[in-house]
Amino acid sequence: MTVVGPFGLSLRDQVLEADVQAGLAAVEEGLLEATKSSVPFITGAAQHLVHAGGKRFRPLLVMLAAQFGDPHAPGVVPAAVVVELTHLATLYHDDVMDEADVRRGVPSANANWDNSVAVLTGDFLFARASHILADLGPEAVRIQAAAFERLVTGQIMETAGPQNGEDPVSHYLDVIAGKTGSLIAVAGRFGAMMSGADERVVSIMTQYGERIGTAFQLADDVLDIASDSRESGKTPGTDLREGIPTLPVLHLRARAARGGSPEDRELCALLDGDLTDDARHAEALAALRAHPALEQARRDTVRHADEARAMLAPLPECGARTALSQLCDAVVHRAG
Repeated sequence: MTVVGPFGLSLRDQVLEADVQAGLAAVEEGLLEATKSSVPFITGAAQHLVHAGGKRFRPLLVMLAAQFGDPHAPGVVPAAVVVELTHLATLYHDDVMDEADVRRGVPSANANWDNSVAVLTGDFLFARASHILADLGPEAVRIQAAAFERLVTGQIMETAGPQNGEDPVSHYLDVIAGKTGSLIAVAGRFGAMMSGADERVVSIMTQYGERIGTAFQLADDVLDIASDSRESGKTPGTDLREGIPTLPVLHLRARAARGGSPEDRELCALLDGDLTDDARHAEALAALRAHPALEQARRDTVRHADEARAMLAPLPECGARTALSQLCDAVVHRAG
């Protein structure tokens, strides 16, 4: 029995273990090949986050979903590379928007070079993903295009904020369904589709991906408050400092809006102040870590992970289904 990937999945099925390990190794090779350029500077910038590692959550989901068809089908690994390249490209852009200094435990691209290089490197990765995608057929192109539209729409909705009368928590869940759930849903869909699994399995894996993607982002929200940089690979409270609303903060504000306690209102006032000040930022982080809103966000993470697990019920009992269920537990554990 071997632990597979940073999520600590214990795969007791030796054939499944071999397939997943081989698939993920092939994805790494594909990522390195796809990020090469005839211009050495571009190669260095494009491979910056590839070499930094990462969870490879989306390729792992592709490999597990492919187990319900032929996991060795020729489109499986390229599809996983496409999804991960797209994800990496969005990270370059996110770091510019968030003005982040650290990503995956290393200096972010915008900190290492500048914002222009980071944005253009993200564009370069999108171009390489599109090149690979074109070989996977028009249906794959349409699926990826629709998911990318949802991803960008989610980002714009986050930037614009909730409209008058719109519940901020509901708005936020719609945002992350687009920003995060859409691409993870594609990972599940591509894995099943490229392996030749039947349409029912493709549908199940798409819905599973959407739900576990939401849980994954909610776990990140909790980590932004609760973890230190050694756990998360990025600076704690980055979203907090930049004023980006995350679920624990939204729950706090909802409590305060309903009346709440004097402590709730005081913490909201602190969050509304200048959190670029290190002392105020540290004070806000400490207060949020002790606040019930953080535990409420953890419960929401568990609920979405449980919804993902429920989607697996119609699938046949097998090692891949067990691993997908374990993945729900692993996502929740990150927020524990």
